Amino acid sequence: QVPLKPGRSLMDWIRLTKSGKDLTGLKGRLIEVTEDELSKHNKKEDCWICIRGFVYNVTPYMEYHPGGEDELMRAAGTDGTDLFDQVHRWVNYESMLKECLVGRMAVKPIAAPKANILMTLLFAGVLPEKKVLATSSAKDLSPRLSSFFFLFLLYPGFITSYDWFQTDSLITIVIYTKQKDMDAELVIVDCQDKQLRGEIIMDDHSYLVEVDLDHAVSEDVAVNIAEKVGKVEIILSKKDNIHWKMLGQPREGHNTFIKRIDRGLFFRKCKLVSKTQVTHDTKLFCLLLPKGTHLCVPTGQHVYLKQVIAGTEVVKPYTPVLPFSSLDFEEPPCHDGVHIYLMIKIYSHGLFTQALDHLQIGDYISVSNPEGNFKKSQVQTSEDLFLLAGGTGFTPMVKLLNFALTEVSCRRTVKLMFFNKTEDDILWRNQLEQLALKDERFEVQFILSQPSKEWVGKQGKISSSLLSEFMKRSRRDSKVLICICGPAPFTEQGVQYLKDLGYSQEEIHAFTA
Repeated sequence: QVPLKPGRSLMDWIRLTKSGKDLTGLKGRLIEVTEDELSKHNKKEDCWICIRGFVYNVTPYMEYHPGGEDELMRAAGTDGTDLFDQVHRWVNYESMLKECLVGRMAVKPIAAPKANILMTLLFAGVLPEKKVLATSSAKDLSPRLSSFFFLFLLYPGFITSYDWFQTDSLITIVIYTKQKDMDAELVIVDCQDKQLRGEIIMDDHSYLVEVDLDHAVSEDVAVNIAEKVGKVEIILSKKDNIHWKMLGQPREGHNTFIKRIDRGLFFRKCKLVSKTQVTHDTKLFCLLLPKGTHLCVPTGQHVYLKQVIAGTEVVKPYTPVLPFSSLDFEEPPCHDGVHIYLMIKIYSHGLFTQALDHLQIGDYISVSNPEGNFKKSQVQTSEDLFLLAGGTGFTPMVKLLNFALTEVSCRRTVKLMFFNKTEDDILWRNQLEQLALKDERFEVQFILSQPSKEWVGKQGKISSSLLSEFMKRSRRDSKVLICICGPAPFTEQGVQYLKDLGYSQEEIHAFTA
């Protein structure tokens, strides 16, 4: 992020969009935009950008963009969808830029391919036109095998299919992923108001079962996983002990296997059950998942919180942490599976965090599915783990510390370098110091940029000299993983310093969202 001029905050932008001012320059008209026309609007004083087929005049938004004008200019006069997805696909641009909408991109005619294998299969009767969600029997074996064959054609590495059966009191949906080492973190289930959504994560893809159920079920949902064979069971309890003739009606995303980035964010409403003061400006929020939700946020991944502020949807990413009681790191924590803990810094002029801080116990906030590209295997194969955190960039390090010290056998050292302005800003300082005393593998070093006269520790900001002094391998050729998280300048500078010190891109993971 870059510093914004006074009067250029998110709230100021929302006020501008509601002022009635013509932000497109087209006096309310929507037009069809050709590629040639789009390319002409590529200057700061005249900047159009296309996102997912819609063109926006972002010229008036330039001074309000938290990432700065230069970041927006990277997509000036072009289709910026891929760039947008890479940097912050979580931003609700439709809401933020609705008053800047110029129109749709003109659709270019596409020549029909000579042969389309999927259409050929459809007309040959191999693929069904409509999936029938009926009770298992010989007559609906064909549709199920057809869907199975369809997914195999598209993704032969991931053969995924599903089935379902019932007893007098239960409905069981079985998903066969054929993926070894399937675990609870890879299965996300939401069952609310007769709507079932079950998503199975497989690397950068996901498989989705999404159905309007034929009959009502109770709120409680059970998930069983056969890890070795990749079989997932979603078990629902019938409200009435009647025989179901069909599972229900398929929703739009049902029985699809696509890239996660193309899936879109899914939110459910969670209840705020507690707020605990951590430092003078940071609080620990505890959110309760709905009864019909099964969700475990994997180590190194984040969720998005969504609030409607002054009529505009605003979305921000946060990384869940462990509760205070789980910070002993003597054994893997046994989570109840129904709470999400978020450590959030409350900014005095921050529109989103101020709205969060004003939530009352019992209020609800929308929480997304987990996102992120960090994989625990990166920790499992390393011997030395170095964690570089700036301020609340400490949050992804909490679960990483826990995982590294309780579940990885080959770990030799875990070192945390924690950068803050003052002593009062250090999150969980006592717990980290106690951990360093208890576990000889762990070492923590606090660095302050605005220390008091009494401070006897390290001073300064992230630098090549500080990093080279702190980051010593346990042996000359040990496998190293370095994780870094903090404000964008901190992370960007840190990554560059690490590369200058000779660390490879494969040894560095930067947490960004």
